[in-house]
Amino acid sequence: MALEDDIRTLGQTPLFDELGRDALRLVAFSADRLRLGAGDVLFREGEAADSGFVVVSGALTVARAGGAERSVGSGALLGELALICDTTRPATATAQEPSEVLRIARGLFSRLFDEYPDLARKLHGRLAARVQADIAQLRSVEALLRR
Repeated sequence: MALEDDIRTLGQTPLFDELGRDALRLVAFSADRLRLGAGDVLFREGEAADSGFVVVSGALTVARAGGAERSVGSGALLGELALICDTTRPATATAQEPSEVLRIARGLFSRLFDEYPDLARKLHGRLAARVQADIAQLRSVEALLRR
């Protein structure tokens, strides 16, 4: 059952792991499934972003123009900031092998807040903690640069 597999994958994905089964079912049912061949580009650095992607199978390389790159596989969430606000893609994502992803539109994500109000509180706390951690990292880099 593809839907059950998608629900399981979403339930193991950071950010979506806070959702209950009904919300996961809504996301899995409403998301668009995209199939990528090896070498296919999912999105390019600098493009407008209006959705996030969860890797269902396969592997993708996420690379920035400056040379930093990482490999992600099943359960990875790409573009989580785009689920919440207008932004651009900070990197290019390319399939390393045949892969499948779920495209989750910002509108679908917003709908979750309407239907599951407790989710908004949980995600707010989680994102706030993440922003604080990012700020701490930036401050440590700034301190190193001032030396």
